[in-house]
Amino acid sequence: MKHLVFLATLLLLNTTVRAAETRSLDIIQEIPFYALSLVGTPYKYGGNLPETGMDCSGFVSHVYGQIAGIQLPRSSQEISRHGTALEPVDLQPGDLVFFNTLNRAFSHVGVYVGENRFIHASSSQTGTVMVSDMNQPYWSKRFDGARRLLVPPDKESILQP
Repeated sequence: MKHLVFLATLLLLNTTVRAAETRSLDIIQEIPFYALSLVGTPYKYGGNLPETGMDCSGFVSHVYGQIAGIQLPRSSQEISRHGTALEPVDLQPGDLVFFNTLNRAFSHVGVYVGENRFIHASSSQTGTVMVSDMNQPYWSKRFDGARRLLVPPDKESILQP
């Protein structure tokens, strides 16, 4: 009987871990889709809500807060200190990309969506949340780096400090 209870407990734990892993993967995959749903949202300096407008860090904070329940710092420079640094060839949808747009490192941030494109709240181009190509000369010259906040379920943790 003890063996049966032990086996049942192992089965339950395995099922719980698999459910958590599936949820983690769902979160990672949902980040870029939710970000895309916000394209066209007005830009507003200091904003972090779709209803009233968002700036770049408010946009990223809103996306990660809504989908992953992660509260990020308020500035792109502070956000750049979190997660794991990445090389551009290692970018995956949902990673964060940073740019120097104000003659200041990490002054702009967006969510990478694949195929060298990212979503961000732009004050100068359209005044809305938009998709841009990182290969465009403006962005490629200003690329500052990338970070991964969420890691796949086979890694140690979902959120990297």
